[in-house]
Amino acid sequence: MIRLQRIGRTNDPSFRVVLTDRRNSPKSRNFVEILGTMNAKTGKPALEADRIKHWLKMGAKPSPSMHNLLISEKVIEGKKLNVLPKKSPRKKEVEGEAPAAPAAEAPAAEEAPKEETPAAEAKAE
Repeated sequence: MIRLQRIGRTNDPSFRVVLTDRRNSPKSRNFVEILGTMNAKTGKPALEADRIKHWLKMGAKPSPSMHNLLISEKVIEGKKLNVLPKKSPRKKEVEGEAPAAPAAEAPAAEEAPKEETPAAEAKAE
């Protein structure tokens, strides 16, 4: 498995991109190969793309966060995965901003002609 391993000190996160067995803890120092690094404060990863592609061909699978990072860095192609827990769904709008979609739909609903069904006409009589 290709995953991130935290190596930074307190309040200064930085990570190694390592190839390790899935059963190993991320904090264990048992890994096969270091495939890159990432400084979380600057957000700039330094990845060895050729080695990552090699291990992916050999059957290694990236963790969901690593999968999204590889897509962002254009090492692999695909769709990003939702890595948030199921209890907190992905936010679609910025807080403090009024939702734009319902406001746009409201005038369209008012402008549409109202058609009465034959059952509604029978009740009206």
